[in-house]
Amino acid sequence: MAESGLITESELKEFAVDWYKKLDVHAPADEYAPLLAADVELRFPEATVKGVAGFNDWYFSAINSYFDEVHIVKQVKLTSSTPEQSEVKVVVKWEASLWKPPAATSERVVLDAYQTWIVKRSPQTNQPVISLYIVDEFQYYEGSFRL
Repeated sequence: MAESGLITESELKEFAVDWYKKLDVHAPADEYAPLLAADVELRFPEATVKGVAGFNDWYFSAINSYFDEVHIVKQVKLTSSTPEQSEVKVVVKWEASLWKPPAATSERVVLDAYQTWIVKRSPQTNQPVISLYIVDEFQYYEGSFRL
């Protein structure tokens, strides 16, 4: 990874792949703290959360709702970059199962999530961190359960 200055598209791709690998294995929440700005804002369809503590609360709910998750990064496109921040368009295919008691079976969600991220360099580590994470749109695959 680059040491300073503008965040490169290759850094962003590596960052996104790492982010989603952690989601797939339900990594411990503390593994996300170094990837998030202290004042991060995350806008999901179901909630807007702020700060690392807000992310942790959302994450705990998500990993207790979804299982058998698979994230495939389809696109990471750097759309603008300054020394202060980079805007990135991310498209990820997400597959997950969820079970809502007392249903006899689980449901499978398969969708492409279109997102906009604002990424900055951490003043502590100089590594990329998410400052703003917006889920812009879901495009469901045929037969998918709809959230």
